[in-house]
Amino acid sequence: MTIKNSFSESDMKAFAPSEKVGIIATVTPQGLPHMSLLTSVMASTPTQLTIGEFCQGRSKACMRQTGKVGFAILTLDKKLWRGKALWTHFKKEGREYEVYNQQSLFRYNTYFGINTVHYLDLTETTTGAPLPLASIIPAALLTKIAKSAAAKDHKERVLSFLGEALFNRLDSLSFLSFIGRDGFPVIIPVIQCQAADPSRLAFHPGAFSTELGGLEPGMTASVFGLTMQMEDVLVRGIFNGYQRYRGIKLGTLDIDWVYNSMPPNHGQIYPPAPLEAVVNF
Repeated sequence: MTIKNSFSESDMKAFAPSEKVGIIATVTPQGLPHMSLLTSVMASTPTQLTIGEFCQGRSKACMRQTGKVGFAILTLDKKLWRGKALWTHFKKEGREYEVYNQQSLFRYNTYFGINTVHYLDLTETTTGAPLPLASIIPAALLTKIAKSAAAKDHKERVLSFLGEALFNRLDSLSFLSFIGRDGFPVIIPVIQCQAADPSRLAFHPGAFSTELGGLEPGMTASVFGLTMQMEDVLVRGIFNGYQRYRGIKLGTLDIDWVYNSMPPNHGQIYPPAPLEAVVNF
């Protein structure tokens, strides 16, 4: 994996379409990893990223509060870029603002026009590389074979039925994030990740094995799962380390927090948030 500190002209052209998967990882004020699907991420210059905002969720607030950002961009031809950037400022006008609002996705959309553009200085990026399907597919099949043996006896349902089904779809995508030693969030694709039960995720480390090998037991990590229909769910929990189940090595994550990042109603799903009376209309 080659690391560089600027985008090439072909990189910038690849990021330009809004039809792509853009995952942005941020750090909460509590120092925890958070992720969102932000397909508006683009490279405005070889050393600068922009993100168009049409509704404000937790990721934009975290960017402005803590600054350090990780990103993963997956294009329709299944090429992947990952890296780190530092949030610097936002604007509500200018060249990038006009570029976003001229895109067909936003130009004729009454409700979801871009109202703010966030600017980030690139720290590092990988070169665009094809997804390693030759290692992802066997890892997903091994996870499917062994995951039920990794289930735990937890009577409370943490993931909803829809969330559990999303992670168990073999055509869904998942990304794992944790906070690196430099304070930046790291993103690792874990497309092989599946739900062992409604409170635990499991994955075979056969794809991106070097990076997944750096996970340590007791580490807090987030996993963002999504489908190509743009249904998604974010979970966070404690990584338990790697053990063998039915002779197959699996890493497991015990979920203690679930978040809906899909607009228009972002919010915590688990633990259930108490209802609050509306006092201002």
